[in-house]
Amino acid sequence: MKLVIFSGAGMSAESGINTFRGSDGLWENHSIYEVATPEAWEKNPALVLEFYNQRRRNVLEAKPNLGHIHLAQAEKDFDITVITQNIDDLHERAGSTKVIHLHGEIRKSQSSVVSSKVFPIEGCQLNIGECCPLGSQLRPHVVWFGEEVPMLATAAEIIAKCDAIIVIGTSLSVYPAAGLLDYLPERAVRIVIDPQNPSLSKRWTHIKSGAAAGVKAALKKL
Repeated sequence: MKLVIFSGAGMSAESGINTFRGSDGLWENHSIYEVATPEAWEKNPALVLEFYNQRRRNVLEAKPNLGHIHLAQAEKDFDITVITQNIDDLHERAGSTKVIHLHGEIRKSQSSVVSSKVFPIEGCQLNIGECCPLGSQLRPHVVWFGEEVPMLATAAEIIAKCDAIIVIGTSLSVYPAAGLLDYLPERAVRIVIDPQNPSLSKRWTHIKSGAAAGVKAALKKL
């Protein structure tokens, strides 16, 4: 069975990684337009780098939760591809072998001139003056608001061929990622794990739970 896991911020919340974006629309007291857009980078790259240095520190301190671990262990029973909106590496650290990051990876940097030039970050710091071999300042390997999502087509292709999908910890309200569900085959089994009541059709099986308990229950249903 080809199983797609579509994970969002709720997947990592149980590992102590918060969504950063509060009900007031601020991320750690910053507007997204100050820290998560190409314009913010042009205006104040030092602030943007420090913002993501703090996020990276949080990720490095976090550990995969049971939800991540259950998914990794389930690879012995299913052909699993994880498509995640998260920029942390908790799926990989739990042992998942096929992970697509729609919004980038916080533990990597990229050239600020050629986005395809990507490099690992040692530790949690990325600073002004650190350049790629092309001589350009390195920036976080994160898809900012207003930028294209380079892995979107790849994710759509995988979803179009799946037998089942489990959606975990995302409201599916952020486009273009939310539009990926349009590629689901009619026959696909659909499960959503959410402690709230998501606005999805009756074709979906809703497991009202957090990530860790919900993943175990969903895999058992399959």
